Amino acid sequence: MTFAKRVFFIAAILGVIVLAPQYFMEAKIGRDFPPPITHPEHFYGFVSVALAWQILFFVIARDPVRYRGAMIPAVLEKVGFGAAAVALYGQGRTAMPILVAGILDLIFAALFWVAWRATPDTSASSAAPAS
Repeated sequence: MTFAKRVFFIAAILGVIVLAPQYFMEAKIGRDFPPPITHPEHFYGFVSVALAWQILFFVIARDPVRYRGAMIPAVLEKVGFGAAAVALYGQGRTAMPILVAGILDLIFAALFWVAWRATPDTSASSAAPAS
């Protein structure tokens, strides 16, 4: 198994394990990290979009060369949450578990970048005219 396959597969598995249970944790999250969720559509929308990304990570893991182009948006997906979590923690606006999740996402962003760099770009060779 290539580096890219491993990284994206592990990210997908961890993401599903962390995200899927959140569909059933709205009230608990509101109690553990007050105030309670006031816009559940944003909460469930976030969880749904994040889970959709985990499915894309599974797809990339199956064929990293074919889906190499999807790795750059995957890096951005990880940086988006990771940077926000670090900034919010720095402002005292979120809890330590969110910071840890954000740092984990930043680590995966770096690993996704390395995977992108390590995966051959076949688009240039397939677009070249035959001599």
